[in-house]
Amino acid sequence: MSSPLQLFNGGTAGVIWMMIITWIFVLAMIASLAEMASMAPTAGGQYHWVSEFAPPSFQKSLSYIVGWSAAVGWVSGIPACAQMLSSLVIGMVLLAYPDAEIGKLWHVTLLMMLWLILMVGFNIFLAQHLPLAEGIVLVLHVFAFFAFLILFWTMAERSPAEEVFTTWTNGGEWSSMGVSALVGLSTPLWCFIGPDAGAHMSEELKDASVVLPKAMMWAVFFNGIFGCIMMITFVICGGALDSVLESPTGQPVLQAVYNATGSITGTEIMGAVLVVLVFFAAVSVTAASSRQIWAFARDKGLPFSAWIERVPAGWDIPVNALLVCLGFSCVLACINFGSDVALNAIVSISNAALIFSYIISIGCVRLKRLRGEPLLPRRWSLGKFGGIVNDLALAFLVVSFIFSFFPIVPNPSTTDMNFASLMFGAMAIIATVNYFVSARNSYIAPVSLVKQD
Repeated sequence: MSSPLQLFNGGTAGVIWMMIITWIFVLAMIASLAEMASMAPTAGGQYHWVSEFAPPSFQKSLSYIVGWSAAVGWVSGIPACAQMLSSLVIGMVLLAYPDAEIGKLWHVTLLMMLWLILMVGFNIFLAQHLPLAEGIVLVLHVFAFFAFLILFWTMAERSPAEEVFTTWTNGGEWSSMGVSALVGLSTPLWCFIGPDAGAHMSEELKDASVVLPKAMMWAVFFNGIFGCIMMITFVICGGALDSVLESPTGQPVLQAVYNATGSITGTEIMGAVLVVLVFFAAVSVTAASSRQIWAFARDKGLPFSAWIERVPAGWDIPVNALLVCLGFSCVLACINFGSDVALNAIVSISNAALIFSYIISIGCVRLKRLRGEPLLPRRWSLGKFGGIVNDLALAFLVVSFIFSFFPIVPNPSTTDMNFASLMFGAMAIIATVNYFVSARNSYIAPVSLVKQD
């Protein structure tokens, strides 16, 4: 659904090859994270791991920085999902009623607010039904996968495979096609980012040290296969690139389905399926984000930690942390009032913040391996290939981190600007001020508690 960014900077070939390349390197990244999850399955995730594996003199400060980065990265994913949902719904309306007065930036923003309230509300009032809902949605996900495949391959006109696999587009007019494709990297990366989600729910799992890393690996492996198949199908059977990019709905996936079926009703039905799938994915993102916020507040890493970590009597969910997620998400959603590429900015800050936390986490483990220092016992290990896997992950993450701050075009106007760099800098300033004002004395690096035990 975020494919316009990659189609604009990369073209159909960029969509396919960058998806495959990203998947391969993300497997190295998730393998590195899964090994750490086996060593220390905790809701804190990256910041807990850094406090365990960083050099002793940097354990507290680095884990604090990573805690902030992971928290911002996860919470930023919530409004990104809301923006996708809002754009999809508006696109469905415009498909059925082309003359409808809808689609302005403030329409999208207000609809985002509604989705955010629904996502957080589900996690507060219907959390006990989430496992059942996820099971039902999993069945729907598999059904939808094959439904889209059958629809495209039986009803759509197909573009020549040679043309699709070799057509690169430099829509942003960057200095080279390679740079253009890397600028569009945020699209395939967004499909895989957040593989640490399970880690933040690990304290609610049984036998997490072995179940969690296996689940993390299998999830990325199968999602990568299904994702690559769907992307190839989309670009071959989606119709002419210009018609998809310039769709009046603003949603390439809706235009591609309409190109294939010629039916507004059929397209609306498939769009409704996507809305359900994205909504429950967003609910899961919200759940993981709230656990990350709650865990970091439990260790006194955030302002007002005492209130954020409090779980109301009679509730088994971090309600206050969920409310923080709602408030922060609404603030980020306001970017949409002034920018027509807000999704790129929100996705970019989510990518950048999470990538930064992964770089530090994996880097600390790699440093211990280089120094020959023993790692913690784990039931899921990379063995003798650990160093190579860590190196591949770090190389990819550093490149991804750099390009997550790029705008979609050189010399952008205010409305085209990627505000991820501004938001990342603001996060760094707020975290630094909070550290010297209070967290320096109150923040408890998780490793200190482990050592006390």
